[in-house]
Amino acid sequence: MDFTFTEEQQAAAEAAGAVFSRVAPDTVPSPALTPGAVADDIDRGLWRTLADADLLGLCLDPAHGGAGLDPIALCLVLREAGKALARVPLLETTAAALVLQTYADPTLREETLPRIGRGELVLTCATAGRTGHEPAELAVTATRDGEHWTLDGTHSAVPWAPSADRILLPAHTRNGNAVLALVPRDHPGVAPADQTSTNGERYAEVSLDAVHLTDREMITDPDAWERLRLLLTVGTCAQALGLGERVLTMTAAYTGTREQFGHPVATFQAVAVQAADRYTDLRAMEATLWQAAWRLGTDASGALPPAGDVAVAKIWAAEGVRRVVQTAQHLHGGFGADTDYPLHRYHAWAKQLELALGPAPAHEEALGDLLATYPLG
Repeated sequence: MDFTFTEEQQAAAEAAGAVFSRVAPDTVPSPALTPGAVADDIDRGLWRTLADADLLGLCLDPAHGGAGLDPIALCLVLREAGKALARVPLLETTAAALVLQTYADPTLREETLPRIGRGELVLTCATAGRTGHEPAELAVTATRDGEHWTLDGTHSAVPWAPSADRILLPAHTRNGNAVLALVPRDHPGVAPADQTSTNGERYAEVSLDAVHLTDREMITDPDAWERLRLLLTVGTCAQALGLGERVLTMTAAYTGTREQFGHPVATFQAVAVQAADRYTDLRAMEATLWQAAWRLGTDASGALPPAGDVAVAKIWAAEGVRRVVQTAQHLHGGFGADTDYPLHRYHAWAKQLELALGPAPAHEEALGDLLATYPLG
């Protein structure tokens, strides 16, 4: 299988690398050193820089001011974001924008997409539902009355919600269909309550009490919610890959200079074998990520629907990134837990990414369901 990137995709990755290289790990707020949330807002300076570099509209159609690239290009950018622990809703905003571009009312597209590309409109997505243990769309009911809708329910653990201008969230109708609603954060009836994520960022439990929206703000296409969920999951895998690669690089640098018995510890067989195992994890994470992103960006058929490739990618990402940071902690010795050293920040972010949108067992179950529905051979 040829995963050679196009010139445009490589250019996007290089541009992202240049932007995120300015983010020093030591400047990322530490959840171990800050009680409660690490900051009140996203990194607005970085957000502005991403907009100026045309990376926020990367996948938008040129008619909306974008570059018209595909999910692979987006994942290349998110990979660089993961390396830098970028404190911005890049994944959520771009995934929501892609769904709006495909499924939203034309007037809503014209209103939102150019502003998203310019960095003027920050979006986030609700994916955890009320408890995180049931389909997210069941957390909110959507009742239609003529050209208007009423939303009631609660979504928990909504990332970046206190900083977002609008929230794209799933709901279900009386007949059980999944719909999406684009809800302004300050809309009447919307009540966000602060929550703090594992990596110390401000999340929110968003309650909706008789929130009234128009047809224009609703997406009723039956494929829209599944598309958003898959894009967010693949993007999370890309962030995990980038984080894991940076952690393994840090580990190689440390073990290559730390000496015991007059030799760098990297030359010891036990250390080399563990590092090699983690390198294998990263290569598996990478191969499954590009397979999933490719399926989402093309109409190519496969033995399973694209959701199967996404499930495999998330299984590897969730388990792989956990193993990488655990091995890094072990090989760093006491420095791994030293808050003067950046590794502890990566550990917290890795745990957040491992559990985001479902840990490995949840995706193993989803993959099993798909295999039962679409038997191979």
